[in-house]
Amino acid sequence: MSRSKADDAGGGLSQFGLRRVLVVLCVTEIVSYGVLYYAFPVLAPTIARDTGWSISALTAAFSAGLVVAALVGIPAGRWLDRFGPRPVMTTGSVLAVPALVGIALAPSLPLFFAAWVLAGAAMAGTLYAPAFAALTRWWGPRRVTALTAVTLLAGLASTIFAPLTAALLGPLGWRDTYLTLAAVLAATTIPAHMLGLRGPWPAPEPPAGVAEHAPADIVRSREFRFLVVAVALATFTAYAVVVNQVPLLIERGLSTSEAAWALGLGGLGQVMGRLGYRWLSRALSVRARTVAIIAASAIATLLLGMLPGPTALLLAAAMLAGSARGVFTLLQATAISDRWGATDYGRLNGLLTAPAMVATALAPWAGAALAEVFGGYPAVFVALAVIASIAAVLAAGSVPQHATTPAHHHRPEADPIQTRAEHDLRRN
Repeated sequence: MSRSKADDAGGGLSQFGLRRVLVVLCVTEIVSYGVLYYAFPVLAPTIARDTGWSISALTAAFSAGLVVAALVGIPAGRWLDRFGPRPVMTTGSVLAVPALVGIALAPSLPLFFAAWVLAGAAMAGTLYAPAFAALTRWWGPRRVTALTAVTLLAGLASTIFAPLTAALLGPLGWRDTYLTLAAVLAATTIPAHMLGLRGPWPAPEPPAGVAEHAPADIVRSREFRFLVVAVALATFTAYAVVVNQVPLLIERGLSTSEAAWALGLGGLGQVMGRLGYRWLSRALSVRARTVAIIAASAIATLLLGMLPGPTALLLAAAMLAGSARGVFTLLQATAISDRWGATDYGRLNGLLTAPAMVATALAPWAGAALAEVFGGYPAVFVALAVIASIAAVLAAGSVPQHATTPAHHHRPEADPIQTRAEHDLRRN
């Protein structure tokens, strides 16, 4: 059996295995996000019209799913550290099917809520958190390359599934659309996770120059708590900006079409930001990189709140906000491994991600509520910029001392197979 086409027996994956895992996760993240996340906003108005349930009630059910995903993500991270991504992500894909069927067939609002609760458990096993853990452990020193590829392609989920969902809605109606999407997810992600994520789950190798730390000690540390709060606040700001940007720009005098274009340009900025993260990871220390990215989000949010025009400047601010949002995804994906290595990545990342997902669920409501309190969206964006600034200040204190040493950053990405082999030789 050749090394290029088979998994290594010693504890890692061959080059072929690494590429296989990367391709699998690129495909399954697009489908999982497209079906479990982006289909809902397309279908929600029709669901409300057909059932008589209010949009706010439907959004509450969707948000409940996100909160459940946050809570289930904590034990899922522990299971992933211990057993690897294959059982966790396969189980998540399997759970998604009855969840989507339940959403499609729900005869009452309580059952609709219950189906979204199950969908939340499925999200915990299928969305970014487990995929990031898989790539962090398997790709090792080259994880930034793999994480960038997955987030770039997963960014196409809305581009693909929003129009696809709309196209299915016309002839099928919302219930049969969800059933069709459930079939697409089942046919794609279940076999892909079951067959494509096979292979040995390697023991994590701590970064050079970093001492081992017990997970409980890390969780209790000031740096970890600062990181959790900073990421939650920055996530809240990012999602509140996305959801409330169109009404803000309409208040500024842009047409609905121009505001939609601004949102689309933010998506382009998101891609550009992610493409630049590899350079940032080499050029800046962990602390400087974290503070700079969150501060850029604060500045872009403030510009959106303060600039009355012209349209070109508002579009530029929207692109800057999108770029900061895009690169922040990768910052969050690498936050644990940059500070404490990959040994307990799944568990620690689950704890880091949980408050951020709750913030994601609350952001749409909070933005609209603040707009009523402040009498308009510009003041909301100024308040959001202040929140992001607080996050940047907290982020400065989120880096333990060992992660600021030269041995911990500015290392070139190495071949993971060669790195693993050298580690095994040293150990033996």
